[in-house]
Formats: sequence, C-alpha cells, structure tokens
Amino acid sequence: MKTLALPSQTSRQPLADVVTATGGGSDVVGEMRARARAFAEPLLAGEATSSGENVLAHADATADILAGIGGSDDIQAAVYLSYASSQLNRPDEVIGKAFGDSFARLAIETSKLERVQQRSRASRHDQLGDSELAGQQTEFVRKMLLAFSRDLRVVLLRLASRLQTLRWCASARKVPAPSLLRESHEVFAPLANRLGIWQIKWEMEDLIFRFQEPETYRMVASLLDEKRVEREAALEQRRAEIESALCAQGIDASVTGRPKHISSIVRKMRGKALDFDQVFDVRALRVLVPTVEDCYRALGWVHQRFMPVPQEFDDYIAKPKGNGYQSLHTVVRDGDGRAWEIQIRTHQMHQHAEHGVAAHWAYKEAGTKGYVGVSAESDYDAKIAVLRQLLAWERDLSGAAPQYGLFDDRIYVLTPQAAIVELPAGATAVDFAYTLHTELGHRCRGARVDGAMVPLHTPLKNGQTVEVISAKEGGPSRDWLNPDLHFLASSRAKSKVRAWFNAQQTRETIARGREMVEKLLQREGRTAIALDHLAGELGFKTPDALFETVGKDELSLRAIETVLRPPEPVPDADEQVLRKARTDGGGGARGGVLVVGLDSLLTQPARCCKPAPPDDIAGYVTRGRGVSVHRRDCNTFRELQAREPERVIEVGWSTPATGHSPAYPVDVAVEALDRQGLLRDISDVFAREKMNVIGVQTQSVKGWAWMTFTVEVSDTQRLAHVLRQVQDVTGVRVARRR
Repeated sequence: MKTLALPSQTSRQPLADVVTATGGGSDVVGEMRARARAFAEPLLAGEATSSGENVLAHADATADILAGIGGSDDIQAAVYLSYASSQLNRPDEVIGKAFGDSFARLAIETSKLERVQQRSRASRHDQLGDSELAGQQTEFVRKMLLAFSRDLRVVLLRLASRLQTLRWCASARKVPAPSLLRESHEVFAPLANRLGIWQIKWEMEDLIFRFQEPETYRMVASLLDEKRVEREAALEQRRAEIESALCAQGIDASVTGRPKHISSIVRKMRGKALDFDQVFDVRALRVLVPTVEDCYRALGWVHQRFMPVPQEFDDYIAKPKGNGYQSLHTVVRDGDGRAWEIQIRTHQMHQHAEHGVAAHWAYKEAGTKGYVGVSAESDYDAKIAVLRQLLAWERDLSGAAPQYGLFDDRIYVLTPQAAIVELPAGATAVDFAYTLHTELGHRCRGARVDGAMVPLHTPLKNGQTVEVISAKEGGPSRDWLNPDLHFLASSRAKSKVRAWFNAQQTRETIARGREMVEKLLQREGRTAIALDHLAGELGFKTPDALFETVGKDELSLRAIETVLRPPEPVPDADEQVLRKARTDGGGGARGGVLVVGLDSLLTQPARCCKPAPPDDIAGYVTRGRGVSVHRRDCNTFRELQAREPERVIEVGWSTPATGHSPAYPVDVAVEALDRQGLLRDISDVFAREKMNVIGVQTQSVKGWAWMTFTVEVSDTQRLAHVLRQVQDVTGVRVARRR
C-alpha cells in the first residue's frame, strides 16, 4: 500500500498522454524540486495538515507519487510551492520572483482549491448529516475542481495529495472524516479514472473501501492467498512465460496484466452474487496480437498449456457486443489450481475497447454536443470527446497563459458557513444575495469578499468567501437594472428586481385608485356600501382590481356614479310611449317645458342632471313617463343619444301665462374644511338669498366635509350668484352645481 507500482507498457498509454500534457519526460530530474523544497522547508516546519500529517512530510510523499507516475521535476516542485504559498502574505510576488509567474499561478490556484475543499468539508450541511445537501456539496466540489483546473497540473497535484492523505490515515490507523471519504469516492477516484491514471484510481478505491467497510476489507484480504506485491510478482512471472511461449510459436504477442484489487473484487462479488471461489478474474492477463487469426492460434495454445474452466469462455469476436466490443475471454487454472482470466484481442480491438472505457464517464455528460468547441459527429467521437478535451487543456504548460477550462461560464463561491454557491461568470455580490434568498437580495446594501469590503458591482471569482451586508428593510435600487453599471449578471436576479418594482408600482396605483373611489363614495353619501359588492357590480373580482383600474385611469369615476345612481330605464323600441299630458289652467306645458312641434306632452326633469332655466336642454322619449328633459352636457343623455338618436326631440323653456316662473330642484355640492358652525353659516347664505333648501346630505372624514344641498331655483343664473356667496364662507374650498 505504500508504493505505487508502475503499469506495463500497454496499460499506461492513457497515463502517458496525461504525463506528456503536464510536461513529463524532463531530463533534468530533481534540481527544481530540490530548490522548491529548500524554499518551503523553513515555512512549513512544524505545520500540519487538517488530518494531522506533517505538511513537509506530506509534500515529500505527494511529490514521490507524482514522480512514480512520470510527473516532471517542475510539477514535483510545485507541490512544495503550493503549500508554502499559504504561509506568505504576497505569494504571487515572492514565488514569481524566485521561480517565475507560471509556478506562482500554479501554487496559488492549488492552495486556494485545497482551502475551498477543506472549508466545504467543514460546512454545517455535512455536520447535520443531510444526505441530499451533502450530495449537492459534493457535486459542487467536483465542478469547482474542474473550474480551477485551467492548468491540468492542478488536477494532478490534488489527486496525488488526496492519495497521500488516504495513505497516511491508513498508516496512522486514523479514519478520515466522512466528508473527505465521500469526496474521494465521488470526485477524485472518478477523475483519476477519467484521466486514465489507473494506479491512483485503484489504490484510492482500495483505501476508501478499507475505511468505509473495514470488516469486509479484512475478510477479502484474508481470502487472498498472497499479498499485493507477491500477487504482482506472480503476475509478472506468468506474463513473461506466456509472452515468450507465444513468440516461440511464431505469434508476435504482447502480454500485459494486473491483479484485481480488493474493491474491484468486492464489487464483482456483490454485482454478480458470487462467492470468492467463483471470482475467476482475481488475476487477469491480456494478450495483444496483430490479426484475428493470431487470436485463435493464441487461444489454442493457452487451452493446451492450461486447464480451461468449463462455461467460462466467451467469443466476442464472432459475436461482438452491442457497443462493438470484440475480444476472446477465457478462464484457465495453472498447475497450482489458481484461476487466471485471459483476454485475447488484436491491437485495433484493444484501442477501441480502451478508448470506450476511458471515456465512458465523460461520454454520458457530453452527449453528441461535446464541450468547448469539441463536437461529436459519431458514436466513437462522442465517447472520447471529453477525454480529448481534458488532455488538451494545456499543451504548453511552461509559461503559457492558462487556457479556458470546462466550466468557464460558471463560478463557485462560498458563504461564511462554507456552503458552495454556483453563479454565472461575472456575477456580483448582489447576484450572490439573490441566489441565497430573494429578501436578502432586496435588502442587500454591501458585501465583504474574503473579509474586505468591496463595491457591489465587483465581479466575484472562484473560491472567494462572500458575506452580504443587508438592511432590516427596504428594496433594490433601480441602478441594479442598468446594464452599463454591471450590478447584475444573473437573469434570475434581474427578474426578481423587476418583479419587485412592478409590485411596488402596482401597490402605488392601487392606493391612488382607492383614494379616488373613497372620495367619490363620500361625496355620494355611500360610504357604507360594501366594496366587494361594488367591485362585483363593475365586473371585478376584488376591490384591489377595481382600485388598480381606476388608478391607471382605465375606468372613469362616472361609471361608478352610474352604478350608484342608475340611469333611466331604456324603453323598447317598438313600444308606443307617448301619452297625453294633462294641461294646466294656462294651457302651457307642465313644468314650464315646451316640446317643439307637439302639444300637451308629459315632461319631467331628469334626476341625473336636474335641469333648470336657462340651461340648454333636450328631450328623450321614455316608456310610459313621457319626455325626460336633460341638460345637453349630461353624460347620461349623451349615452342615450348615441344609443337611440331617434328618440331625442327638441324642447325649450316656456313662459307661464301667470307670470310666475316654476321652481326646479337643483343639487349643489360643497367641499370645505370641517369646523363647528359650518352647516349653519352655509344655510344662512341660502336664507339671505331667499333660496328654498329642500334636502341636505353631509359627510365628514379626516377634517374634510362634503355637503350636497338640494335647492329650488327658477333661474340658474341667480344660482351662480348664490354659489359665489357660499364660496366666500370661511373654510369652503369648492361650491358648484352638480
């Protein structure tokens, strides 16, 4: 468990691509690593990791792991610099001067990512044991890892560091935190598999399984008759034996192999419900040959040399799997009775199989669209699209500017409680606040990023910790919606701000409409009317809907007055409505109104406008009640005239033969500041002017009085003089005829 065995030549092909991409193969080995270690040693003396391991010892072991998989001297040196950067006030300047900007960027990014992951593991979601939230946090960590990995070396550094942490915990007999194990199992091991770094994947999975299920691990380990090193030695011996024998038969064969790891064995036992004795591929060999004919020749030799296990032979060359996989699979026993799984295939079959397996995890995510300019025009391209993209992140890692990563359109920041929040690239603290809670966004007034106050329009970066400063009440600023000021990048946050202002405008409109309707009801003396009933009469579901329409000036107050005071009923068009009126002693028309062209028709003043001489008047023929006389500026008359103009007739004021003009009731509206004696003073004016008051309605609300006087007049010109006298009364603001 302490050493990391190198794979054979064929099995390490995907790994070789990764090592090449990270600058592997340097001829100068050790020089840069020694410089970096000497630089970091005084800074790391006495420091310990979160798990308790000495930091310098951890860095040494991590660098050894990278060296074991073929990592360059530069990437080994970066291990020490990444841990040293956390001890420096200005690591970019110090490391940049000593080692160059490329090393400084790599060290800072790696250190920042490690701190983010540590804080995430310590978040309260994990402490509460909420599996759903913990799963979300793990997914965010995986995405953040890729978001930080503009430089592919960051990935390799974190993989090697995590493997060393697991190794140290195993040697110290210390069980890691559940969050660390979950991260290792769900993030780091799949990532190692994705990159083809098989030995890190295998060892990490075995260690994780050892901590998660110690009893099962010990049981399976005891069932293995050899230790790992011994098993690998036996494997190498058998591999060399078969390869040399096939070459002696004239078959140009390349034989590789690896032992099954404990975690792999347990997965197979559980997946197929097998006992340990039924697991035949504890040891597996792969034979690669040039042609299909050579495959069957090699199979024949293997079955002659070893005892085949019945019903454990599969010919996927003659009958390929649905995904195109081709190979010969057989299980044989050696002279000691140990089972060996042997796979025989051509080099072309092997390339197809290996690419499909390596890209399987990524293929599910990429689909046919691929990522970042990588398209998948065929099934084969789709399978390897993301793997190729990962290996192409940075081809020239020595001093080149970082290229775009896989998740450049997203950033991942932290709350003060270390919860990870996903935001679009370019997001600000305001976007962050709205992501946490809508009300927090409305009341956001400032923000601290990594402990320092920043303007609200400052773009956030990966790994930053953001604390929102909010007011107890209030709302957003209209400046936030200005695209030139860059306060918001999230469309979700923008929609929430717009919704707040729309709701605010609606509330103001409703308040304005309510005030207008309430004043109308006070003037009409109908304050006791139910608002729900009034809204229903006008076709609205709620009073607020009525108030909003009135506040927008989409419904006139005259329409509400019509509901409060219904107009004359409309007669049937085909019904004869004229009746002969009784004449008075003078032979003139009743009420002092003459119908032009007709004699002795019944006339009556309309209640809606109450005309009086010398008003400009017109007549409307009603059903059963003769001619209704309206003022020409009456709204009700205008509606009747527009609807049935044929019923409108000309009328005029008559002069009674007696010389006495008849009196007509007229409504007078008075609006004034309420005070004691107001009604008395106004009544005195009418009395002085010898004007008969036949009705009074008053309403007082919040210091204002609305009065309606019904007076009898024979001439409206005289009424105008009386109204001027009323308006001179103290406190009267308006005195007008209705």
